[in-house]
Amino acid sequence: MRYLARLCRALALAGGFALVAGFGSLPETSATPQAAVAAAPIDVGEEVAAFYRDRGFQPLWIAGGSLRPEARRLLSIAGGSDAERAELAAGVEAAASGEDRALARADLLLSRAFVRTVVDLHRPPTRSSMRYIDAGLAPTEWPTRALLEEAAAAPSLGDHLDAALRVNPAFDGLNRGLAAWRARWSRLPQLRVDGAPGQRAQKLRRRLGLAAAAPDAELAATLRQFQSAHGLPANGRADAATLAALNAGAGHYERLILANIERARAIPARAGRYILVDTASARLWMVEDGHIAGSMRVIVGKPEMPTPVMAGLIRYAVFNPYWNLPPDLIRKRARNVLRRGTRAIAAEQLQILSDWTPRARTLTPGQVDWRAVASGRRFVNLRQRPGPGNMMGRVKFMMPNDLGVYLHDTPLRHFFAHADRRISSGCVRLEDAPRLARWLFEGRPPQPSGAAEQRVDLPEAVPVYIAYFTALPSRGGIVFQPDRYGRDRTSLARQHGPGLDRANPIGPG
Repeated sequence: MRYLARLCRALALAGGFALVAGFGSLPETSATPQAAVAAAPIDVGEEVAAFYRDRGFQPLWIAGGSLRPEARRLLSIAGGSDAERAELAAGVEAAASGEDRALARADLLLSRAFVRTVVDLHRPPTRSSMRYIDAGLAPTEWPTRALLEEAAAAPSLGDHLDAALRVNPAFDGLNRGLAAWRARWSRLPQLRVDGAPGQRAQKLRRRLGLAAAAPDAELAATLRQFQSAHGLPANGRADAATLAALNAGAGHYERLILANIERARAIPARAGRYILVDTASARLWMVEDGHIAGSMRVIVGKPEMPTPVMAGLIRYAVFNPYWNLPPDLIRKRARNVLRRGTRAIAAEQLQILSDWTPRARTLTPGQVDWRAVASGRRFVNLRQRPGPGNMMGRVKFMMPNDLGVYLHDTPLRHFFAHADRRISSGCVRLEDAPRLARWLFEGRPPQPSGAAEQRVDLPEAVPVYIAYFTALPSRGGIVFQPDRYGRDRTSLARQHGPGLDRANPIGPG
C-alpha cells in the first residue's frame, strides 16, 4: 500500500499541473499496452489532488492489490465528457493487469469520475419556478472535497456510493424511465401515420414496429400500450389524439422527459422525511430517506387559481380549524346574500368579521353593505365555524407562507374519485388526513381536545415540496400526464429555445 501511495503521489496533480507517471526513482514498466496507458499524463483537478495529498496519497478505490467492486459500478454510470469516460474505461481496463502503476492511475481517475458524476447529478436546475419559503430547502452545489472525505470515512464505500447517487424519487425514477422509454418507443420507425384508411393501417403497423401482416388484435394491444404510456385513454383505437401523439415523434417526448428531469432537480437529496406533492397528477408522496413510504390522492388548485410550485416546512397542525374564505368566495357569498337573503350566511355556519386581524370585530349581517362586498368595493372576512361541514375538515397542516397555501382535510370525499382534481382555491386537500397526521407525528398523533383552532406543534418540522410533473416514472418506464396548467410550452422553450416548445411533427413516411 505504501508503494501505491508513492505512485498516486507521482500521478496526482500538484498545484494545478498534471504530472506524468514513471519519473524519479520509480521502476520502469514493461512495454505493454497497460503500461502505456498508465504512463499517460493525468489531470484530476486541484481539489482531488489536495484530497490525496492530505491523506498521504492513500488509494480510495483499491483494496488487496485490486480494484474494489464499487469501481466497476462507478465505471458503468460515470458522467463527464466522452473523452473522460473513455480515459476512465481505459484506466480501469489497464488496472486489471494488477500493475501498481495502472492501479494508482485508475484510483485517481475513479475519484475524478466519482466527484464529477455526483456533482452533476446534484446540480441545481439552471432555472426553476420553485419558490423556497424556508432557508435550507433549496438544492446547493455538492463540494468535491467533502464528497471524497465522506467516501473515505464511510464504513461501506458501496453504501456511500448508493447514497451519493440518489437524488430524489422523481429524479431517479425519471432517469431510469428515460432509458426504458427510449428502449421501448424511441427505437421504433419515426414515420408519419396518415393517408387513406388502408394506407394508414399499414403505416400504423410500421410506426409501432409490427409486421405488415400483424393481426388486428396485436395492433390493438400495442396501441393500448402506447396510449397508456402517453397519458391517453387506452382504447386500442387509432383515434385523433393517438395519431397526434404518434406523429409528434419520439424527440418531442424525450424533450418532455428531460424537462421534467430538470424540474425534479429543484428537489434536493435529503436524509430523513419530506412530503412531495405533484399538482399535475394530484398526488402526494411521503418520502423517508429517499424511499416512498406512502401516497394518497389530493385535490389541487383550479386552473384560474393554480397551486403554486413551492417548498416550505410544516411546523404545526391545527385541529378543529376555522375556514377563512378567500376573497373570490367572499364576493360569491355576498352575491348569494343579495339573491337569497342573510339565511345563506347562517346555512353555512359563517361568521362575519370586520377584517383578518386578531382584533377583528364580529358583525351582524345587517351591518354589512353586501352590494359593496359583492362588487369588491368593500371587504369583510367570512369564516366558517369548526364542525362536520367545515371545508377544512378535521385538521390542517400549516407551513407558514405569504401565499396562504397549506394542506388540509375536507368533508367532500367524492371529488377524490375524479381524474381531474383541480377544484381548490390553491390549497392541497388530502384524501387521508388522519394517515398523514400519524406519519407527521411519528406514529403518535395528538387527540383533539374539541377546542376550536387547537394548535399542536410537530415533533420536528417536515419539508413539503409542491412540484409539477407531466412525466412520471412508472413500473414500465414513463407515464405522461396531461399538462393541466399549461406549463410545458414554457419549460420546453426555456430548455430548447423557441420553436421546440412543441414537437416538430414527423414528416411523411
